[in-house]
Amino acid sequence: MPIATPEVYNEMLDRAKAGKFAYPAINVTSTQTLHAALRGFAEAESDGIIQISTGGAEFLGGQYNKDMVTGAVALAEFAHVVAAKYDITVALHTDHCPKDKLDGYVRPLLEVSAERVAKGLNPLFQSHMWDGSAETLADNLAIGQELLAKAAAAKIILEVEITPTGGEEDGVSHEINDELYTTVDDALRTAEALGLGEKGRYLLAASFGNVHGVYKPGNVVLRPELLKDLQEGVAAKYGKAGGSPFDFVFHGGSGSTEQEIATALENGVVKMNLDTDTQYAFTRPVADHMFRNYDGVLKVDGEVGKKSTYDPRTWGKLAEASMAKRVTEACANLRSTGTKLK
Repeated sequence: MPIATPEVYNEMLDRAKAGKFAYPAINVTSTQTLHAALRGFAEAESDGIIQISTGGAEFLGGQYNKDMVTGAVALAEFAHVVAAKYDITVALHTDHCPKDKLDGYVRPLLEVSAERVAKGLNPLFQSHMWDGSAETLADNLAIGQELLAKAAAAKIILEVEITPTGGEEDGVSHEINDELYTTVDDALRTAEALGLGEKGRYLLAASFGNVHGVYKPGNVVLRPELLKDLQEGVAAKYGKAGGSPFDFVFHGGSGSTEQEIATALENGVVKMNLDTDTQYAFTRPVADHMFRNYDGVLKVDGEVGKKSTYDPRTWGKLAEASMAKRVTEACANLRSTGTKLK
């Protein structure tokens, strides 16, 4: 069962919450980066999450018509086949989807899974993300209520982002400023609108200074201790003293320090997104190969080059190994190494 069933995905998240570790959620844009992520998880003996953003899905759909749903469905179906060769369990997730792309991405994918569930099958994806961070909180949560109901009916977990994450992700950008911090009031309004599990399970991407991409030290001030305030504020109101009502997601995880990650884990983070670092890890050995083998990958001065050098399999294997190594490092940082389901 390499692709998690709804029940197993819930078990994975429960185990992470109880054990104070988190799953790396690795963005993929191709079958090759999918294999790199799966390999990294397997080598770390960790379960994990594979995710596809709107831009990644569009790329996967091919440049001829750039259809996001086609790209996402195709990779998910491919993952269901090839993941069987890896001795770990992974969940499939769709990353950041803003309001203007819901009708072309998340809503159709929810329908695909709803049809599968109606036939007695498992959903194609195990979770989807609604990114309403560019909307008012009231509008964000109203759409979240609609999507949560549809997700729950299809045995899918919803991820919501209630306040902005800085930087840029697939065309959605926010300034890096003092507004990148979720308040207890924001969390209370979220619990009131979406419930605390009784309306369907959801993952919460709260902001504690998170920024997409990697920035030089000093440009970003993360305050992962803020997550504890959100947990305690909501727990106090809903009679869950000492509890942790939210399953948090750490966005903008690339470039974060081990101490920042550790604090986030202690305060309820069960999923951390990783994209920028793995992109670089994938591309770095390819660039090295091209520079070192310039006259082999190119037909220079009338020569014919060297087929074994420009063969995509040659540099592709280097890229897969490098990205897989970065995934294993993420597992170690998030304490998920060796925690795979038996």
